[in-house]
Amino acid sequence: MAEQGSGAQLCAASAASCLLLACGYVGSLYVWRSQLPRDHPTVIKRRFTSVLIVSALSPLWLWMWRQHTGFKTGPPLLKLMGVHLEGIVAATCLPLLLTMVLFFGPLIQLVMDYPWDFIDGVKMFLDPRFWVQCLADMRWMRNQVVAPLTEELVFRACMLPMLVPCTGLSRAIVTCPLFFGVAHFHHVIELLKFRQGTVAGIFLSAVFQFSYTAVFGAYTAFIFIRTGHLIGPVLCHSFCNYMGFPAIGAALDHPQKLTIIFFYLLGVVLFFLLLFPLTDPAFYGSLAVCHLTRPDTSTSVCT
Repeated sequence: MAEQGSGAQLCAASAASCLLLACGYVGSLYVWRSQLPRDHPTVIKRRFTSVLIVSALSPLWLWMWRQHTGFKTGPPLLKLMGVHLEGIVAATCLPLLLTMVLFFGPLIQLVMDYPWDFIDGVKMFLDPRFWVQCLADMRWMRNQVVAPLTEELVFRACMLPMLVPCTGLSRAIVTCPLFFGVAHFHHVIELLKFRQGTVAGIFLSAVFQFSYTAVFGAYTAFIFIRTGHLIGPVLCHSFCNYMGFPAIGAALDHPQKLTIIFFYLLGVVLFFLLLFPLTDPAFYGSLAVCHLTRPDTSTSVCT
């Protein structure tokens, strides 16, 4: 009975900590009163300040959770959060490669519809002026840098270590994205505020976004636990933000739709074939988060 009570207290503390952290992240977006839309540069800059402060404090929140629950020993805090150099090259390259494989069809579609040839594209990519323009674009910085970094830090690197001792690794992969998905419901407030669509349409869009972000969150949680690194989820998040949801309707209407559909299907098949081999923990060193759970609940994910 004592163990059950202790387990219940641990789960309550973990769930409450994750919920408060998620509320703190989303709430920080609304500390600035403004009538401007979310894509206005002024709004984006202010929100950068808020989320960066919350993200910087989130490791302290995880440390306080460890102190409160008794998980004071074990891996160092930064390693538990996936911030370390062991296996860093594999952690940087392999998860991103795996994600690109999943988007094989959309990438082929993008190449087919791209107005420039491959050589011109490479020249543009290597041109420093291109990156200067990107860094000066507040929307690009939000979508490709700040949002991936801060969301993965808060919703994966800090929440997963708090959930794993309660739920086990596999359930944590499913549970953690719920906080991430719910956090994106705040877009409904802004869509309603600026009347960007009907009420029914806005809520249907929110439900779709919740489903999509929850599935994506489960994927990056899987990557985080399998690799023990934060860099992989951040890069995958940035890449997916750039690609967006696959334009399946445009693919079906494309003049070369059979070719594109073939690569869509090929990408999905290869993704599932490579999912476990490319995230094999042997590439990434010791997995700190696996020390927070019982061996019988970690074998399917940590080995």
